[in-house]
Amino acid sequence: MSTVSTVVGGISFWYAQEGTPAPREPLPGDTNVDVCIVGGGYTGLWTAYYLKKAVPFLNITVLEAKFCGYGASGRNGGWLYNGIAGRDRYAKLHGHDAAVRLQKAMNDTVGEVVRTAAEEKIDADIHQGGVLEVAHTPAQLARLKDFHSVEIAFGESDRVLRGARETAERVQVTGAVGSTWTPHGARLHPAKLVKGLADAVEALGVTIHESTPVTEIKPKHAVTPYGTVRAPYVLRCTEGFTASLKGQKRTWLPMNSSMIVTEPLPARIWDAIGWEGRETLGDMAHAYFYAQRTADDRIALGGRGYPYRFGSATDNDGRTQPATVAALRDLMVRLFPVTAGVHVDHAWSGVLGVPRDWCATVTLDRSTGLGYAGGYVGSGVATANLAARTLRDLIQQDSGQAGPTDLTTLPWVNHKVRRWEPEPFRWLGVHGMYAAYRAADRRETTSPRPGTDPIAKIADRIAGRH
Repeated sequence: MSTVSTVVGGISFWYAQEGTPAPREPLPGDTNVDVCIVGGGYTGLWTAYYLKKAVPFLNITVLEAKFCGYGASGRNGGWLYNGIAGRDRYAKLHGHDAAVRLQKAMNDTVGEVVRTAAEEKIDADIHQGGVLEVAHTPAQLARLKDFHSVEIAFGESDRVLRGARETAERVQVTGAVGSTWTPHGARLHPAKLVKGLADAVEALGVTIHESTPVTEIKPKHAVTPYGTVRAPYVLRCTEGFTASLKGQKRTWLPMNSSMIVTEPLPARIWDAIGWEGRETLGDMAHAYFYAQRTADDRIALGGRGYPYRFGSATDNDGRTQPATVAALRDLMVRLFPVTAGVHVDHAWSGVLGVPRDWCATVTLDRSTGLGYAGGYVGSGVATANLAARTLRDLIQQDSGQAGPTDLTTLPWVNHKVRRWEPEPFRWLGVHGMYAAYRAADRRETTSPRPGTDPIAKIADRIAGRH
């Protein structure tokens, strides 16, 4: 397959389609504010939004290295869904009921984003069709059934298990032997959401300074090349780009994920595929994919690709290796053979934040005023909203404006985790882990056994995911 005319990099297709926003002014010099938020993605902007709505007199400044949504918030797969990284671990640490409360909060978050976008008149191509996850092999089907049962146990009474025929009636995924569907999910256009959110935040009176990289965060200080912002509360909302900050190299690993998007597909192809419900679509492979049918009838599909760059480096412009583009296209054709002749318009990559124990968290240190949220492990579109509302409540509690809330007592609040190993162990571990997952997927494809391949179980233990 030739990729000569496929656009590669350039941030993402979402921005190629939507256009990059007009630049906002950088920080003009030293300043004092009530709350300084570092990072202009979903987490930072939602936090500014909810804080300003709750306490209108607060002087809030957002500092963004490039422009709002330049990172994962403008490059992701557009999955607004109720998954949260680390729920099973939180159940072990804090009890099943605490984890059920966390899951219920995530279920509610999907509706909160949909409602708020409508209230703020943000047209982000949101379609609440739920999430469909399919199985292709006996091992995947066994995992899918286990996953479905676990989700039911965590309170998703509205989740549905479907067989091969029922799955095909929704989407014609070649080889699918079953699926599970939850209504707690929606498809959206990532860049439209983040651009609209940034505009809404500014309209509330929040100051956003772009082209202002923060090099160091310390108590009551955010240091930039143009001056220092001093504030009682400094919140780190940098997710996959956290490693670029002083002293944070091993805090969260910047995991790469890559995507392709096709040209708009004609009606004859959609007649063959179906997908009229426009569910977000994934599978139960260890090296799983994620996909959506876009508002203009393209297929946008992603996967891990080249998972990690040595030294926690990030390729900021979204450049994607030709082998990754080819692998994602081959995967799409395996799933939907009718797409064999379609053109891939754009390919890009981005980074997501991965803690050592694969648990998302939101934290406020009351002794220093430093807070952070992230470690979403690829589930940040919705989780960032819950994190932002939780940061709002933590700050109001700390400042004496309110007491504890349902959100401040969720089990992911103030969770601590050890740092990642130094190089070269970090690079070797991540690449070895994903090589093992791909090997396990290949072995499961040819095995009639329903059990998960032992190689994947070993990789899970080494990675710290279970």
